[in-house]
Amino acid sequence: MTIAENIKRLFDPYFSAPLKAWKVFTDFGEVVSFDEEKVIKQTGSTENYLSFILKGSGGILLWNNNNFVCIDICFEGEFFGDYMSFLTGKISPIEIVTFEPSKLFRISKTNFQKLEKTKYGSNICRSAAEQLFIQKQNQQIEILTKTPTQRYQDFLNFRPNLIQRIPQKFLASYLGITPQSLSRIRRKIINNN
Repeated sequence: MTIAENIKRLFDPYFSAPLKAWKVFTDFGEVVSFDEEKVIKQTGSTENYLSFILKGSGGILLWNNNNFVCIDICFEGEFFGDYMSFLTGKISPIEIVTFEPSKLFRISKTNFQKLEKTKYGSNICRSAAEQLFIQKQNQQIEILTKTPTQRYQDFLNFRPNLIQRIPQKFLASYLGITPQSLSRIRRKIINNN
């Protein structure tokens, strides 16, 4: 499967466009590979790329009280990066790191602006922005309405094969708990099954 076909397949539920639109889209970007635990964007810097994970996983981390807090976990088929910094061109405290060897499709800010001026580009860019907004909104609702145990159980239910790919300290941080609390939740769920 080509990169354009892969991205089309992943986007079709949100925005259906012909394959030729996705070929144009991919002409504006590049495929890059990163090792495990590679910092792609450091805290205190500006995001220069809009990235999409083709293979692998990673985290969006926030430097807070002398420690990184995991504010999002991303896998194949998801956007990956500091989107706010990318759009504003401003420095942010966000750090972007891979959790495992990863392959990304990415578009530079300059090429993203060029893409927005193409026939399909503005619709694709709008669709990407909408998808990112919906994903973030759902995440905020879950944080405010579900317990860490419920959020962990959701991970197990909807992404059972992915949970092993996340460093436990970042999974615990993402759930808003300590690694020790995560261990207790896991034991409780195992004992109840």
